[in-house]
Amino acid sequence: MPAPCLLCGGAGGADGLCPGCLADLPWQSNACARCASPLPEGRVCGACLRSPPVLDEVVCLFDYAPPVDYMIQRLKFGRDLAFARALGGLMAARLVRCAADRSAAMPEAIVPVPLHRRRLAERGFNQALELARPAARGLAVPVDGAMCMRTKATEEQSALGAVARRANVRNAFAVRRLPPVRVAIVDDVSTTGCTAASLALALKQAGARHVSLWICARAHLSRS
Repeated sequence: MPAPCLLCGGAGGADGLCPGCLADLPWQSNACARCASPLPEGRVCGACLRSPPVLDEVVCLFDYAPPVDYMIQRLKFGRDLAFARALGGLMAARLVRCAADRSAAMPEAIVPVPLHRRRLAERGFNQALELARPAARGLAVPVDGAMCMRTKATEEQSALGAVARRANVRNAFAVRRLPPVRVAIVDDVSTTGCTAASLALALKQAGARHVSLWICARAHLSRS
């Protein structure tokens, strides 16, 4: 018998969700390929054309809205790793389709955004690594959770504004060994993209040539 759906309790599917709940997820529609901001038409937004970001590509599955926000919070703060398996599997399926549509090359390594050792000790696991594992299995790309380390015990980005977020993660990462040419960073949620950009810069300074970001959801800063 299939396992119950993680959201409604009905008969689930291969990714832990029933067909109805899967269809109801807030799948991201057209978005900028460089920052995942909503984009009415085209492939790259005006801001990224004017000032190309350090990330070469961003692939995002969802808008950070119900029930995806609940799923990510259950993973991150409720330690419910079943949601990591579900979201990571959906990420792999989306990336296979994206690569086929664009005839794009897969990365040579997947790098989950590392936690500082103190945060890792408090939480007991790295949600980015737990998301990366099922995605890596689906894509047959190795995960390298030891290539990079977070050298600064940064504040929680969710409590900061855009300018403070950039300062918070500046020079926050170190690369321990020579990275491959193509690398994919995996994280759960991106808002301003500052954390991934800081890690991507460190990877490029260490020798990577193409760095993409794979995220479950894109959130937006409140204007209030």
